[in-house]
Amino acid sequence: MERSDILRAGAMIVVFVIFLATLHVIHRRPVERPVSDAPSASAPDDLSAELLRCAELGPQDAEDPHCQAVWKENRARFFGGPARSLLPQAAPATPPTTSAPRGEQP
Repeated sequence: MERSDILRAGAMIVVFVIFLATLHVIHRRPVERPVSDAPSASAPDDLSAELLRCAELGPQDAEDPHCQAVWKENRARFFGGPARSLLPQAAPATPPTTSAPRGEQP
């Protein structure tokens, strides 16, 4: 074995030991959790509840204006837009009542 082969093998061993030492230091370092002002993803909010409600409506109710506003807000949050307050929930439609003619009581 020539001298250059011995030096090359020694250099490879040194690089390998440095690599193992680096992995050891990285593994022992405590995990730093990022501090965020945003609520955690696991905390349910009004938007999550509304998204679930709208998802359960089905395709026949896809034109619901409130659900369209909820989906639009969800897209804005997903793409990094500022969070806006949702529109208030619309009251369910009530069937029209027929009124009796004046003077008559039902």
